[in-house]
Amino acid sequence: MQRTVVNPVRWSVERGFNQGEVVSGQTRTLYCSGQTAMSEDGEPLHTGDMAAQVALSLDNVEGVLAAAGMSLPDVVRLNVYTTDVDLLLQHYGVLAARLGAAGVAPTTTMLGVTRLAVPGQLVELEATAVA
Repeated sequence: MQRTVVNPVRWSVERGFNQGEVVSGQTRTLYCSGQTAMSEDGEPLHTGDMAAQVALSLDNVEGVLAAAGMSLPDVVRLNVYTTDVDLLLQHYGVLAARLGAAGVAPTTTMLGVTRLAVPGQLVELEATAVA
């Protein structure tokens, strides 16, 4: 697989994401359902704690990736849904640091939503990975 970054502007790279990526020669694509701060038993965790929810949501994304034989560097698209954009922006470094450590800057969209499916959840991460 070959990934070609498309950045007609530079400001997004400074914020940790690419404007686009062309993927060619792909062999497998994983579309990951939205992951929230849920335990392995399906119990919501870290009510009211955005930083902890972001970290666990990303842990859960990584769990799905690993089960498919993939990892964070394979993520080409990340959609971030939150019930509080301002609060998420205060804790976005939790997500950005982990993506940066993995050497990945996937195309990203952040959306503010009224609520998520599980009460108490503040953030949901939806990923697409290609390997």
